[in-house]
Amino acid sequence: MLTTVLLLTVFPFAMIYSALTDLLEMKIENRAMIILAAAFVPAALLIGMPWSVVGSHLLVGFLCLCVTFALFAAGGMGGGDAKLIAATALWFGPSMLSVEYILFSALIGGGLTVTLLVLRGHLLPVTGVEFVDRLMERDTGVPYGIALGAAGLYVYSSSFWLTAALG
Repeated sequence: MLTTVLLLTVFPFAMIYSALTDLLEMKIENRAMIILAAAFVPAALLIGMPWSVVGSHLLVGFLCLCVTFALFAAGGMGGGDAKLIAATALWFGPSMLSVEYILFSALIGGGLTVTLLVLRGHLLPVTGVEFVDRLMERDTGVPYGIALGAAGLYVYSSSFWLTAALG
């Protein structure tokens, strides 16, 4: 029961929360990444993941943090995005799940970026709704947490984590 609750709530809600806060505030809260990272080891142990596999997941998360932090330092991505990718990589580890996550994040993020650029070229930020007007401003970035959250949910939905939760 505890395993099912943990696996059906923590990861999905962290992804949804990250996407929504990035949409509404252009910020991904650290608490989402902290919860994801803190819940990984207990979740892994509850499903019977061997320590060697847990270690490989931790290594992938650390490597993703190093790469995404370098991209953040170079101005290529936001800090929240970098931390969310690393925290998500903990869960997907050295598997095709990580590859799928990065691929779907890029595809969804690219679509989001193109959509926002087209809308910004045709609409003025005059709706009176703060987050919508901010999204329509030409100098505003892209809330990539939406793409990361959506991709995370999509990949998680066909992962061994969900199988363990429902099995």
